[in-house]
Amino acid sequence: MNFERIQEKLDILADAAKYDVSCSSSGSTRTNKNKGLGNSSGMGICHSYTEDGRCVSLLKILLTNHCIFDCAYCVTRKSNDIKRAAFKIQEVVDLTINFYRRNYIEGLFLSSGIFKSADYTMERLIAVAKKLREEENFNGYIHLKSIPGASDELMYEAGLYADRLSVNIEIPTISGLKLLAPDKKHEDFLKPMLKVKNEIVRYKSERKVLRTVPKFAPAGQSTQMIIGATGESDKDIMYSATHFYKNYNMKRVYYSGYVPVANDHRLPAIGTQVPMLRENRLYQTDWLLRFYGFSVQELVNDTHPNLDIEVDPKLSWALRNLHHFPVDINSADKSVLARIPGIGMRSVGKIIKARSFRKLNWEHLKKMGVALNRAKFFILCDSKHWERRDLDAPRIKGMILQTSTAKFRKHYASQLSLFN
Repeated sequence: MNFERIQEKLDILADAAKYDVSCSSSGSTRTNKNKGLGNSSGMGICHSYTEDGRCVSLLKILLTNHCIFDCAYCVTRKSNDIKRAAFKIQEVVDLTINFYRRNYIEGLFLSSGIFKSADYTMERLIAVAKKLREEENFNGYIHLKSIPGASDELMYEAGLYADRLSVNIEIPTISGLKLLAPDKKHEDFLKPMLKVKNEIVRYKSERKVLRTVPKFAPAGQSTQMIIGATGESDKDIMYSATHFYKNYNMKRVYYSGYVPVANDHRLPAIGTQVPMLRENRLYQTDWLLRFYGFSVQELVNDTHPNLDIEVDPKLSWALRNLHHFPVDINSADKSVLARIPGIGMRSVGKIIKARSFRKLNWEHLKKMGVALNRAKFFILCDSKHWERRDLDAPRIKGMILQTSTAKFRKHYASQLSLFN
């Protein structure tokens, strides 16, 4: 094996894979000395979660960054002047096993540019997973990026070897996809998603009857949207995400802020990167939809098509709906408690358990971890004073932002003092 050439490929194809966030990632700083293979240097290693909630480290690479398509938003598009590389199937297998034996990783996240055709590329991705499972007896976590347009037969085979499959929807709207990726068809993304969904449902049903039925993509499927490459609103994005959760049983939808990669009149200008805070607000909204009982229409709609960057979406909803408040902490049911700003689902559980023993006051709530700087404007409890005092929404928002700014400055000052 030519180790220097493999290292070069790894540098190129791990760097190209960083734009795919449909595998929750965070850098690793473990290094290998004496020019050994596998220096992660914050690249190539990411973290993801298994079906049972375990966090695992994955080798995150592309099979190749060659691509037959010319999608305007993609760094690996065929017209882009970048250094190209491609792994052989056995090279990926060997890298995975070697990294695993060195305890760098517990699994593999494998994606690819599309070369020759969707089926040809998908066949090579499956070949890697199949070799790992059958020849190397590898039982670690494998996440395969499904190729849009791949046949049902290949999607079926992929699900037998991979723990999770994902097809990136890429652009949230059909019109945006036509503008930036005219060679691609929206239905090419949906077809493999539907196949995976149906097979997961079928296998789960069969396993209830016969336990020897093999698992099919046991960690489900996910997708990713690029945010800010076209002029979609947050409403467009979240309505699209809701559609995929409802109709394709997605485990996760990921939101990736567009990174300017080219001077193209169809794209935002170079240097106008999507703020990280917008991504954060979208993830917070996603969380509220999945775990807090909110409907998408409550959070984003025709009147409020974009999320408030200054405050989180739950607080923004509460400020627009002050007629639902104040809420009595000692009598409100679980669904109502979950809508109070500053109270998370863990705190909701603590409140329900604790109030069966006594009435709760400000001090009790503070000890439970409730963020009183936000919650106090929306609740009543067993205390003499009610902090809201019939304030209107702008004043409440201003007071919360002022408190948050003061807290940040205090924390920043304390960190600086460590170096004095």
